Amino acid sequence: MNKVMLIGNVGKEPDVRYYDQDQAVAQFPLATTERGYTLQNGTKVPEHTDWHTITVWRGLAKIVEKYVHKGDKLYIEGRIRYRSYDDQKGQRRYVTEILAENMELLTPKPVANDKDTVSLASQAQPQDNSQEATTAPEDNSALPF
Repeated sequence: MNKVMLIGNVGKEPDVRYYDQDQAVAQFPLATTERGYTLQNGTKVPEHTDWHTITVWRGLAKIVEKYVHKGDKLYIEGRIRYRSYDDQKGQRRYVTEILAENMELLTPKPVANDKDTVSLASQAQPQDNSQEATTAPEDNSALPF
């Protein structure tokens, strides 16, 4: 398996398409940058940016459609897929893309007072209904801060 983990910035607005009764697929470029550095002998290695084509399917694609925009910083987990096709001129083209299986938004979003604002974590993962996570002490005087 070719598993990958990437942290990068979205290069343009995601392209979202629907098929087969409300199923979605989204595609967007993600830029990852390796910082420049200097070797012990003084040689400078410049910064290098790679562009990856990210493809997401179904529910994750719908989340991308709502919440992911150009410039956002994302964490992506997925696998590498290689494919080829013949273009309109009959030339063979090769494509390398990342099929995202998990994603986290790393760009802080402004807090809104909308009732419609929902966290990605609550949509993408089952909620933990444990009592300890939702209760807070009513007397704040006992808190150490």
